[in-house]
Amino acid sequence: MSGLRARRLEKLGMVWSLADERFQENQEAAKAYYEQHWTLCAPRSATMLDRSIGQWLSNLRRPGALAEHPEWEAALKDIDEDWNPSWPPEWQRHYAVVREMLAEETILGCIEPGVTVHGMDIGKWLARQRQPEVWTALTDGQRERLETIGVLPHAPELEAPAKPSTTPMGTFERGVAALAQYKARTGSLTVPRGHVEQLPDGSEVKLGVFLSNTKSRRAKLTTDKLATLAALGLEWAATEGAA
Repeated sequence: MSGLRARRLEKLGMVWSLADERFQENQEAAKAYYEQHWTLCAPRSATMLDRSIGQWLSNLRRPGALAEHPEWEAALKDIDEDWNPSWPPEWQRHYAVVREMLAEETILGCIEPGVTVHGMDIGKWLARQRQPEVWTALTDGQRERLETIGVLPHAPELEAPAKPSTTPMGTFERGVAALAQYKARTGSLTVPRGHVEQLPDGSEVKLGVFLSNTKSRRAKLTTDKLATLAALGLEWAATEGAA
């Protein structure tokens, strides 16, 4: 049957295709559903006008389901451009409600966690979308739609800068820090006399000279300092502390 003849029969109210007739009946149910829910991403269990509209739409979203009926897909897009999104239909259902609510309220603060529409906690969903880590994981299309209705991510929380030490390390403490770092890196406490160790703050410690001078003055070191050196594994410090 030619397309021209089919259109003429349609105008006369004649059924020229049983499949087209079923589609048109379901299409009317889809329009009614959209008017109430602002989306065609209906749950599979959804019904409208005594029709299982959710299951019907889910079937049509299957890959290739409309390959032979591009006019059906065009008709569904006329109702809802995002009837078959590349992201989860559940996300689209939440978005559609937020879109409609913001069209009336225009204030994001009105949609707080606990605000529920059609059984969905829209406020909780919206707050989650604005979290930087969630926003980054969204597709470009999802972010574009949120931005279009004025939804933007929260600024990432910045870690509080480390407070500078109020008591800068003395020569001995810097030497111990350098020795601990050297041991962690090399697994040894044998340090060449000319070795220089760089600390994380960029300062340099002549570690070899520090060890040599400290050992030669071990008799004048306090018990605490000897214990600190012994804890790092310097046997001479442990011997001196025990003497």
